[in-house]
Amino acid sequence: MTRRGRLSVWVLVSAGLLLVAAANWHLVYVAVTSQPECIAHLRPGEGSPANPGAFSAAKSSCTPR
Repeated sequence: MTRRGRLSVWVLVSAGLLLVAAANWHLVYVAVTSQPECIAHLRPGEGSPANPGAFSAAKSSCTPR
């Protein structure tokens, strides 16, 4: 393998590792900065016979009404 070929391989490997590291950093960043306080859901005991497929949270972390 020529010197130019080895250099090309090292550049491609380095670029691939940098891409993987950047993608992982982005996933960690998004996970840390986008913590929702509360999401919309049925509260315990709010289920209705008209909508039997709707489930409520077992224990809500949202403040009660």
